[in-house]
This record gives sequence, structure tokens and C-alpha cells, in this order.
Amino acid sequence: METYKEILAKNNQEHLLTYIENANEEQRKKLINQIENIDFEKLNKLYKISTEQKLISENKIEHINYTDKYKLSKNEYERLANIGKSIIENNQYAVVTMAGGQGTRLGHKGPKGTFLLNVCPKPMYLFEILATNLIKENEKYNVVLNWYIMTSTENDKQTEEFFKEHNYFNYPKENIKFFKQGNLPLIREDGKLIVDENYNIKYAADGNGCIYKAMREDGILQDMKSKGIKWIFIGSVDNALLNMVDPVLLGLTVNDGNKIGSKSIVKNSPHEKVGVFCKKNNVPTVIEYSELPEDMAEKTDDKGELLFGESHIMCNLYSIDALELISTKTLPYHSAHKKASYLMENGEIFEAKEPNAYKYEAFIFDGFNYFDEISILRGKREVDFAPIKNATGNDSPETAIKLYNNFHNCN
Repeated sequence: METYKEILAKNNQEHLLTYIENANEEQRKKLINQIENIDFEKLNKLYKISTEQKLISENKIEHINYTDKYKLSKNEYERLANIGKSIIENNQYAVVTMAGGQGTRLGHKGPKGTFLLNVCPKPMYLFEILATNLIKENEKYNVVLNWYIMTSTENDKQTEEFFKEHNYFNYPKENIKFFKQGNLPLIREDGKLIVDENYNIKYAADGNGCIYKAMREDGILQDMKSKGIKWIFIGSVDNALLNMVDPVLLGLTVNDGNKIGSKSIVKNSPHEKVGVFCKKNNVPTVIEYSELPEDMAEKTDDKGELLFGESHIMCNLYSIDALELISTKTLPYHSAHKKASYLMENGEIFEAKEPNAYKYEAFIFDGFNYFDEISILRGKREVDFAPIKNATGNDSPETAIKLYNNFHNCN
């Protein structure tokens, strides 16, 4: 008892004593166990991030080179595609899907991958769209690609049950592996930990950048190595046009002698709310739209193209060596201001209507910083990117359905 009291007093979290007193015996044991297992030193450092503002000076970032897929000559296109094709046909290629999120913003209860998209000729779940596409690629290259799916503590059980219910969407079960990303406690604006209605410390997934560490700790990298996999594509579940097997991107990255590659699309305007590729301190990275000064966002080259116009659309490629390297590094965390409902000390539920808490996330693109170069292949929005982020408006099911149906000539 004195152990957790000492921990709480030292870290300015004494308010949790009230919850411990009010909880039943089972809840009390679980809550105390959670408290004793929190890395408060790390959490206190993260809380400081929440009040800091990062300013990027113009001289630290510069334009990054890219290759336009649709401006390659026929011979060059085929040459790069053949390099990639050879690797895929030798079953040295695997895909990873990031699917740790919930469909809350879409008004959907459950993992985002279980969202049903009303496309033609028949409605399909997001997981089903990906499985269907992978099956086509397997037939095309006469292989069975290994498919790794990252879930979260929140949706792991539901995701695995969903796949079982739907017979893995006819994808070979033995070639699918699930693994979980980590999580971190949410913190109120005053620095206090949050407790949910079941007297648990409230956690949130710790960002897509923690995929590297999760792949190492859950044995995914070792599994890949044992299967002779040399190249890995990582994409997110909420892109209805996600092209997970692009031999040109693979061929370009290999041909360039790089260990990482990525697909981009051009921003539709200087102020589109997307992260953009650049070089920062001479290494490749992505700058979030909120961190890019307005004058830099609007800068153009002598052809009138945006200098910082290559959008990061979560279509990333890595050699197995690159993933192993990044998995040993500690990526920086970024603070996000979120709405979080919680159990108040008087036993009532506080329903948040405005952002009132901080969650901490590592970003996948911070892993790019460990390499001197990255191969960027510019694709097209109507071919590569139909994101589902919002319930209505831009990047919603409605816009994704239209893009998907147009791409498949099905309206």
C-alpha cells in the first residue's frame, strides 16, 4: 500500500487515491497494479511536450527529390517494374497493415477495418477490400504473400474474431499474423491521469511510429527473416485504393540503392492538411501541415510546382535491414490534444465536448530520419489515395466510394 501511495505523491497524482478508495476489491487491485507499472519518468517528460511549441526555421528544411511514375519512359517503367517483379515472384516481399484504430469518427462501433464501404458491385469491409486486392496480386505473381496486421489493445480481440467470422476473406489463414501496437496513458490538461468508468487508467494507442518496436517485440521481424522476406510494404487500413504491391516503387528503391521508399501524391493546394516530404537537417522526413510555415507551404519551383508538395499517404516500403535498425531506436513522441470522457472523483462521468487531454504518439515517418536518402515515387490521387477519415465531407466514405468506383469503372 505504501508503495503506490509513495509513487502517487512523488508524481503529483494523489487524486487517484479517491478512486482506489471508491473501487471494489477487484477494481482496486487492478488499478494499483496499473499505477505500479506506469513509467512516470517517461510520462512526466511527455507531459512537458504538451506545452512546448516547435518552430521550424526555414534554413533547416529543403525540397526533396521524387520520381513521377507517370512521366517515366516505357523502357524505364518496365525496367523498374521487372526489378520489383523478380523480388515479389521469389516471395521475398510482405505487406503490413496498420489497423489499430477504431471507427469512432465514422460513427462506427468497432475496429476501423470492419467498416462496411458501400462500393459496387457489392459492399465490402475495408479488411475485405485489402484481402481481395492481395488475392489478385497472389494470382498475378503466383505466390502467397505474407500479410501482417497490426491491431491495438483496444481492438485486437474484435479484429481476430472478425477475420474468423468471415473465413479470413478467403485469404490463407496460415499467411496472416496479428500483432499489437503499444499504448500510453492519457493525461488531462492539468497533468493528471484519467480513470475510466471501470476504474482503469485510460490508455490510448501510442501512434503508428511504434510499429517498429512492436514488430521486433512481437517476433514479426524474426518471422519475416525466417521466411526469407527482404522487402516490406506498410500501409494503413483506411485507404480504399491502397496499392500494397507496386513493383515500380520496389524496383525504384532497389535501383536507387536505398533501404526505404514511399509513394506520394501532389497536394491539391498549398494548404491541404497533409504531411509533406522534405529533407530536414539533410535527412528525409515528413513535416506535418501544422508545422510548415505558410510562406514555405506556398513556395514553388521554376516550373510552378510546390517545393513542398509531395504528400505522405502512408504507403511506405522498407528493406528488412531498415526495419531492424529502426526497431532498436527510440522515436520522438508528439503530443495531440484530444477529447476524453472520464470518471470524476465524485463517481460521475464527465463527457468531454472539447479537447481536454493529451495523448502521445510516435509517427512512422520519424523512422525515415535514420537514412540519408529515400526513394519517392509520385503516384496519382485517383489511383492511390481514397482515405476514410471523416464521417462526412472530405476524406469520408462518400468521397472514398466515388474514387473506388471510378477506379474500378463501376458506377
